[in-house]
Amino acid sequence: MIVELQQKRFSVREFTDEPVPGEVVAEMLEAARLSPSGGNAQDWSFGVVTDRTLIARIATAAYQQGWIAPAPLVVVLCTKGGTDAPGERRIQKQRFPHLADRIDAMDDDLYLALNLREHQTKIAGTAMTMTALERGVGSTWVSKFDVNAVAELIDPPDGFVPSEILVLGYPAGARTHAPRKPLGEVVFRRP
Repeated sequence: MIVELQQKRFSVREFTDEPVPGEVVAEMLEAARLSPSGGNAQDWSFGVVTDRTLIARIATAAYQQGWIAPAPLVVVLCTKGGTDAPGERRIQKQRFPHLADRIDAMDDDLYLALNLREHQTKIAGTAMTMTALERGVGSTWVSKFDVNAVAELIDPPDGFVPSEILVLGYPAGARTHAPRKPLGEVVFRRP
């Protein structure tokens, strides 16, 4: 069933005026809540926005991406930020030993901005978009936005930082599926 949903999925940039029903939103959020996370940390919080004025302001904070403004639903995926969790730099140095000295020397603010645990929200966000699609609700991921401006607009819980935006609604207009590379171009095997 997941492959069938993935075959139907496309980035929606034109929406009908129909709101996404509360029970669909609740199901999406439940799918996200049940998603796996590293060490079961569940370092996420989901900002649900249905107010059109606020959505328009989020569109402006997303560098004037006007197509977002008419959407009936935006979910801002937030992750933990603002602290250098014990072991984070150690993990990065283990992953990139040739950069260990530079990782240690990196300014705390820069390190934290570049090392948010946003990968955690991407798993949950994928569960949300697939659950939405199962109910006929389309979506588009937005990663290009002013993090501080969006945080000011949605006021996430203490310690959380916006990492991704999901724009959701019922698709209007043409449904355009971007071509996907053949499997042979994205898979490699080693004996």
